[in-house]
Amino acid sequence: METGAITQYVDVAQLVLYAFWIFFAGLVYYLLRENHREGYPMDPGRENGPKTGGWPLPDSKTYRLHDGREVQIPTPGRADGAYTAQPTHRWAGAPLEPVGDPLLAGVGPGAWAQRTDVPDMTLEGHAKIVPLRVASDHGVALQDIDPRGLPVIGADREVAGEVKDLWVDRSEMLFRYLEVQLASGRSVLLPMTFSRIRRNGVHVQALLAEQFANVPGLANPEQVTFLEEEKITAYYGAGTLYATPRRQEPML
Repeated sequence: METGAITQYVDVAQLVLYAFWIFFAGLVYYLLRENHREGYPMDPGRENGPKTGGWPLPDSKTYRLHDGREVQIPTPGRADGAYTAQPTHRWAGAPLEPVGDPLLAGVGPGAWAQRTDVPDMTLEGHAKIVPLRVASDHGVALQDIDPRGLPVIGADREVAGEVKDLWVDRSEMLFRYLEVQLASGRSVLLPMTFSRIRRNGVHVQALLAEQFANVPGLANPEQVTFLEEEKITAYYGAGTLYATPRRQEPML
């Protein structure tokens, strides 16, 4: 027998090859299983709708976060998000049509994910995104327009309210939201990405002036949670399509 041969039909190289095949098959199975840790099983949210199990679905694993909280992924019984809509056709995969207020339906550009209802924190343990009245050591650059006191103008060119404050991300050193005080006295957040600050006011194309009244609110007036950010941004996103019936029509 030649060098490396164990018997006349088996040698070391052959055993190493078999071991590699077994290892590689196990690696593929493990990666596929971990890939299904989040987002599975997929539930369409419709009665008798198709459900994707995501085989091989892994067992729940407990993760300990830096703040001491523990989460399980996959999370038993956790919904990915809520929406009020109905399919436009009976076939599976049909587009969803909002039911009720389309800006709060949670579909299309207004879809949101079920994020945790806790604020994002800095490494020092403080709320990361707060108004300037809390982060008094921050301010607006001298060369920029300070929007506080300026009117907020909707897509219909009507005034929705007035900028009351700015919310700063203390870790990234940039402004995330404008706080808008409505005529009713209620304050809502406006993402900076949906606003255009001019010297004559803050212009918002996503919503009409009257639609600011239903922007999701905050549980704490001086901090915003991940879930609240998700719902607020989704509301403005929904407005890009559902603010007026005309926006839902073809462009050509």
